Formats: sequence, C-alpha cells, structure tokens
Amino acid sequence: MTSSKFIQTKNTVTYSRAYKSSSINDEVQEEIAEETPIALIYNGISHVVMMGSPSNLEDFAVGFSVTEGVVSDISDIYSIQINRKDNGIELNIKISSESFVKLKEVRRNLTGRTGCGLCGAESLSQAMRMPKVKISNSQFYSKYILKALKNFSNEQELQKKTGATHAAAIFNNEGELKIIREDVGRHIALDKLIGASLKTNISESDFVITSSRASYEMVQKIAYVNLKLLVAISAPTGLAIRMADSFSITLIGFAREARFTIYSHNHRVIE
Repeated sequence: MTSSKFIQTKNTVTYSRAYKSSSINDEVQEEIAEETPIALIYNGISHVVMMGSPSNLEDFAVGFSVTEGVVSDISDIYSIQINRKDNGIELNIKISSESFVKLKEVRRNLTGRTGCGLCGAESLSQAMRMPKVKISNSQFYSKYILKALKNFSNEQELQKKTGATHAAAIFNNEGELKIIREDVGRHIALDKLIGASLKTNISESDFVITSSRASYEMVQKIAYVNLKLLVAISAPTGLAIRMADSFSITLIGFAREARFTIYSHNHRVIE
C-alpha cells in the first residue's frame, strides 16, 4: 500500500511516500523533477508549448528564439515577460517587426512532449533548417575534453536530487566549466544553455557537453551559435553525423571519463 502528498517547489516536487506491508511501516521523502507547460508567445501570438523545468526561463526564451530561427540575433529580442499561471507558464516575448513578419510566414502551433523539437512542423524545410556557418580553425585537446567530462556529472545538481533530468554545459578550451543548465527536456536544457551563453560571452573555442544522445537538432542548435564541438554522453544518430559533417562540427559520442568516439571532423581533436 502506498500513499503520497506533494509540496510544490521551483524545480522539484517533494514526494512523501508511505510504504506499508506486513513487515515494513516507513515514510521517506524524495525529490521529484517538476515539469510544466511553457508557452512561448511572440508579440501576442502563441507559437509553441513545450514541457520543461520551470527555471532559467529567460535563458530558454533567448536560446529557443535564436536556435529555432525566430530571430537572427539576440538584439531582435526587445523584452521577455514571465507570467506564471495555475496551469503553466507563459513567456511573452517581444521581438522586432522584421522577425515577427518572418515568423508569421512559417508560423506553426504545436504542443511538444518533453523536449520535443519537431512535433507539428509544417514542412520538411521548416524541420531541416540549415543555418549559415562560419569557417573556423578551432582545435580541442583530448585531455581537456576528458577533464571536462570528469567534472560534468558532478555539476548536475538537479540530476543528483531527482535522477530525471538532462544537462548541457559549455566548457572553455582548457576544460573548465563556464555555464551549465538542466531540464527534464534535453533540447530545452541546450536552449537554456545557449540563451545564457549569448547573454554573456561565447567563444568559438568553447565546446558543449550534453548528457543525452546527439540528435540532428542538437547539432543544428550549436551551429546557430557557431560552436564547433559537441560532446554527447550517449550515441549520435546518422543524421546528426551527416549534419555535423556538413556544418564542419566535430561530433563526439559515447563520451565517458576515460574515452570517447569521434564521428566527424576528427582533425579538430589533438593530443
């Protein structure tokens, strides 16, 4: 027999679980990752609803707007207002007139599952966006990639508490952590990370580690901010490898503390 009650917090729900049997009568508390509907509204028009963690929402608004091609530059975002409601959160984003005109031309309304970045796309070209990329000669030392991997899991505070979230982090070219963001959705974690980095200082010599597999969308998103190395803890997809190759991005998968596999542009990784 089990019973429960929930206490709302920012990123987690405290779950009081009473377990009873013929030999056990105990109560424990667990922290459970929270997820909530997050609506992105541009100039008063609802665009998309995603399921995510209710934190770092301004970062999410900025990162999503840039990596989904809603705006060409962060300067096209004039303001972000966060409205918390009983049934979810609204992000009211005011963008430039030029960006809004372009958005209306390709506008889609969708309700995304956790971290879903493709549900409801109206056309193949809308799904398979090809951002313009810059030529870069950035190289990365394998020892600093391994150094970053060792620190990556230790910095995931929400994952330690709940065991149910993804993380994305930016490291500099010496393997030192610059920014980390966590979310129940892997795409949202990356959008939050990119949004935070665009508001500070991002360098072509920085690289990203994600706790998830590497999908084509993850590659696509870092291409929008001209980063040249994506490290995934799990496997890549075939499309992600082909897209990374075309964008001149080094894609690493199956990354662990002592090893990793390079799938594209291995010349960037040096000893």
